[in-house]
Amino acid sequence: MKLPEYVKRILGMVAVMSALTVMWSLSYWITETFYDAIHTRPHEFARLLINAILGFFLFGCSMFFITQIKWVKNRQEKFLHPMIQAMKMMAEGNFNIDLSYYRNQFNDRGDHPYYKIIDSITHMADRLGEMEEMRQEFISNVSHEIQSPLTSISGFAHALKNDSLDPKERERYLHIIEMESVRLSKLSDNLLKLTSLESDHFTLDREEYRLDHQLRRIILANEPQWTEKRINMDIDLEKVTVHADEDLMDQVWTNLIHNSIKFTPEEGTISIRASIQSGDNVMVTIKDTGIGMDDDSRMHIFERFYKADESRNRHLGGSGLGLSIVKRIIDLHGGEIQVESEWGKGTTMIVSCDSNHYTLNDGGEGEIEG
Repeated sequence: MKLPEYVKRILGMVAVMSALTVMWSLSYWITETFYDAIHTRPHEFARLLINAILGFFLFGCSMFFITQIKWVKNRQEKFLHPMIQAMKMMAEGNFNIDLSYYRNQFNDRGDHPYYKIIDSITHMADRLGEMEEMRQEFISNVSHEIQSPLTSISGFAHALKNDSLDPKERERYLHIIEMESVRLSKLSDNLLKLTSLESDHFTLDREEYRLDHQLRRIILANEPQWTEKRINMDIDLEKVTVHADEDLMDQVWTNLIHNSIKFTPEEGTISIRASIQSGDNVMVTIKDTGIGMDDDSRMHIFERFYKADESRNRHLGGSGLGLSIVKRIIDLHGGEIQVESEWGKGTTMIVSCDSNHYTLNDGGEGEIEG
């Protein structure tokens, strides 16, 4: 219930008079105690004047103290309110907040608690905003990758309803549906694999094994692909024992070698090297004479769903997740992957990591021609 204005004024006057009465009473008690202590009493007029001055002084001090408390409260509300509003906005999914004006009020005093809180909220909003953009982009990319094969499957399935199709045409449509279904299955597998690799609870199943045996096995497993294009496979593999997750590293080498075969023209050359460098550093190099890539593509090649030239490479398949998985697996092993490429002059993938082991003896060299 809101009080009338005149009632508020009367209550205010009563409060002031009460405060003055209290302060003068306190002043009287203080002065009388002082006079008794010194055994001297000034003239009555002087005592009244001293009581009045001391009473007004105490009243002024009390009013100043009250206003300071109110000022501090208002100042706190001035800075707390925008911070509370900013957190409410973030809770609603809006991360576009600006608290720079309130942060500047402290003249960049990094030791002030409010400055630290404002700085932390701003940093949190920026990071959450980046994550939201990545989430939206990820959803958009997944939707695009799924929509493309589904459109093909739906279109060709509808075309198969035509009874006048000849057997060859029907077989071609069925083949396309089968290939698009496989593409969807691979996309699903890669998404699950990438999600698993990025989990905080993911652990590597490390064991000792021969890296050169692994590489040679994967090269031979891809023999139908490189022999079909008559690609020369130039290999030089030192006998190296490493301590790693063999199944995950199978995916790394399979993906890198498969990419080299896919983008290398007929009768090209793919060179694969594995060796011990300085100390215990193992280096694997996969070099091809393929189409290569420009600087912009090289910078983004390990991003999820990135395709250097989607219009040109659509017929080659792929979802743009393979190299993201490769990068994540190598990171989990504490290694590095580097890309050297020039448009029209091929690409070189260099994988290096600390093996903590050694070269057993001289490795095998040779050239396998498709």
